[in-house]
Amino acid sequence: MRILLVEDDVRITRDVTDTLSAAGYIVDHESDGEEAWFKGSTENYAAVILDLGLPRMDGLAILKKWRAEERRFPILVLSARGTWGERVEGIDAGADDYLPKPFELEELLARLRAVIRRSAGHANALLRHGEVVLDPKQMRVTVRGVPKSLSPQEYRLLSYLMHHGGRVVSQRELAEHLQGEHEERESNAVEVLVGRLRRKLDIDVIKTHRGFGYAVGTEEQ
Repeated sequence: MRILLVEDDVRITRDVTDTLSAAGYIVDHESDGEEAWFKGSTENYAAVILDLGLPRMDGLAILKKWRAEERRFPILVLSARGTWGERVEGIDAGADDYLPKPFELEELLARLRAVIRRSAGHANALLRHGEVVLDPKQMRVTVRGVPKSLSPQEYRLLSYLMHHGGRVVSQRELAEHLQGEHEERESNAVEVLVGRLRRKLDIDVIKTHRGFGYAVGTEEQ
């Protein structure tokens, strides 16, 4: 899944990026408020981690503009200014969660998983479809209770489809969440990856909707 990190502190950016990357996320980063607003307005993200204290445009203004534009991705707000009034203002403006600085990276990961899960309509921390179970915390996939060894891209693909179960996801959208913004995207990369993942899972869980994309939890067309 592709995450936008908006943070101007170099150390925090490095630590959060390393942590998210190790957890299987693709991370885009912006330190400038106006650039971050533009990127969030034009790109497709699974979630945004948004600092409030930014140059050129503060995080609260960005948050309000995104929600006014009906950008619906979940937003986890970070701020060193942890007053209750500011938290209320952030939540009222459309933030999905609020984490004051300093914070533990494990808590950040847990909160990120939770806002992504809730935005997709999942109450349980484990994602299930039939005999396939995906554990986002452990980055673990089992079929009929047997663990499956997946590559990072195979895991990202299955995770994105299971988070969006019941919805047909286009190849373009999948490609955006499998590779970074500056990586070259081959035209048939998603198709090849889906075929490889199906063989590893050895179960009919990913449906092809010809001309539209792929889905988990829908009938094949």
